[in-house]
Amino acid sequence: MADSIDLANENSQRRLDAALASRTRIGGMPSLTHCDDCGDPIPEARRNAVPGVATCIDCQAFNEHKSKGVRR
Repeated sequence: MADSIDLANENSQRRLDAALASRTRIGGMPSLTHCDDCGDPIPEARRNAVPGVATCIDCQAFNEHKSKGVRR
């Protein structure tokens, strides 16, 4: 029988797998010039570094914190 740590590890692995699968689908798409979330311009360096990027650094950090349940 799985304990709470095993269940948490399995949940984390599923989320990681889903994120990686999503990332491979995005990789072939061109990067956006403006953030999907806030509309601010995405710097060219970020667009070149992360193919298929759709959010600015601030929004990406916020989304990652939100997905981990961290409050600002």
